[in-house]
Amino acid sequence: MLTTYVNGKIFIGTDEQTFANTMIIEDGKVKQIGDDLTPAGEVVDLGSQTVLPGLIDCHTHPKYIADALHGTACTPPNVNSIKEMQAALRQSPSYGHGPDTWIEGWGFDETKLAEHRSPNRDDLDAVSTDQPIFIYRSDCHSSVGNSKALELAGIDENIPDPVGGKIERFADGRPTGFMREVAATQLLIRAKSAQSYQTDLTNMVNSSKHYLANGLVAIGEMMGRMKPYTTLKLYQDSVKEGFSPKASIYYVFDELDPDQPLHPSGDQQLRVAGIKVFMDGSISGETAFNKEPYPSGKMGVSLTSVAKLKRAVAFARQSKLQIAIHAMGNAAIQRVIDVTKDLHPWLDGMPSVRIEHASLMTDAMFDEIDASPMNYALVTQPIFYFAEDESYHNYLSPAQFKTAYRVKTMRNSNALLGLSSDAPCTPWAEPDSPFYSIYAAVTRKAANGDVVNADEAITIPQAVLGYTRDAAKIGGFTNNGTLTAGKDADFVILNKDIFTVSPADLQNVKVSETWIGGHRVYQN
Repeated sequence: MLTTYVNGKIFIGTDEQTFANTMIIEDGKVKQIGDDLTPAGEVVDLGSQTVLPGLIDCHTHPKYIADALHGTACTPPNVNSIKEMQAALRQSPSYGHGPDTWIEGWGFDETKLAEHRSPNRDDLDAVSTDQPIFIYRSDCHSSVGNSKALELAGIDENIPDPVGGKIERFADGRPTGFMREVAATQLLIRAKSAQSYQTDLTNMVNSSKHYLANGLVAIGEMMGRMKPYTTLKLYQDSVKEGFSPKASIYYVFDELDPDQPLHPSGDQQLRVAGIKVFMDGSISGETAFNKEPYPSGKMGVSLTSVAKLKRAVAFARQSKLQIAIHAMGNAAIQRVIDVTKDLHPWLDGMPSVRIEHASLMTDAMFDEIDASPMNYALVTQPIFYFAEDESYHNYLSPAQFKTAYRVKTMRNSNALLGLSSDAPCTPWAEPDSPFYSIYAAVTRKAANGDVVNADEAITIPQAVLGYTRDAAKIGGFTNNGTLTAGKDADFVILNKDIFTVSPADLQNVKVSETWIGGHRVYQN
């Protein structure tokens, strides 16, 4: 079947300035693209609308998003205190449904709450002691549960802290409900997921429309789990039930058996692509691992030693998998570079080593990356400084702040630059809208109006490439990223011309239509 799209402003995605006005699609693939091509088959008039290659979020947490979409946003502007959080939780669709139904929330940041502290089990027990309650902190590393959730997870005063995590406790030794870092949070997540696989599956399938509404045709699942079920199984079942975006899964290295091989598998719709390693925590949680102390005197947390990182790299290399390494603090990033810079790539066509977030980077780090034979990717999130500017000012020295999210320098380095969301791991009501990230990357403005390192701004086309061509290269989505002959006919039509709107209006750009394989799958 042939369809010709005419009268459009089509960003091809091969570089920053190449556009076309006509695109011919056959059997779900781009057959030809250019200016004023002779139409073939059905003709669709684009009415001068702007078209982009389908967008790609190469670092996100779809399972968390699936949970969040039916949960409660505990973020500004609607939730600014623990009292308002309690009121919001009581309005959850899950509230009052009995002890087998979890009430879930996401996105709180204690620095933005009037009480300037995290909620605890007693605060959540005031909402319900009958139903388990689970709320993600904005960084998705830490969380809080009520007494019922702690009971289901087997968390009491006698349980030891998990390796790499901390169960916060009151003075009498009773757990507060606050689970610091991923290893502790997973105790609650396993209890929640073990209760109803069908609920997880339903939530995942229902989240498909959310991605399509944001123009996202492909995603990187950066928290692949082996317990209580494999993430691959959840995705396989979700695809069967109608989940549309393509997905690459990255399994958390700590959950893998080093004696059991894990190899890249699947196809362009769904595949196992790599492993995930955590070097540290988050800046807003004062757990990013830095060379210099925070104003409080804390140094952050080092979650992975040099020896362990070397084992993870060797496992990825032997398995022909990509390794994606979470590193926000400058000490964490330096450790990644030190371990990998003298190695040669083991993958063709995509980076072998991804540094996720790459929040605080010095000139010397970029020099080492540029001199290295390794093929790196830097996958960063401009929405972090957009939504968390106050935390960064509170916890970083002026010298550290100056090195935050150097997107322009990243793009000019030998590493590939990918823009992404890490959603829902930031205190913003629309954490995975590509257009807030593009706005932040281009204007360097935070939500509060602060300008964050203005000299690190990039252009609109460069930001779009970070969500299309370069994101596809990083994530191994070889059939996506550009609208060139032979690529999948995955594209989005925008409500505004993103290339000519004022920079201040970028955050108001929306997706009017999303097409996958030449079929319209979303219309606003």
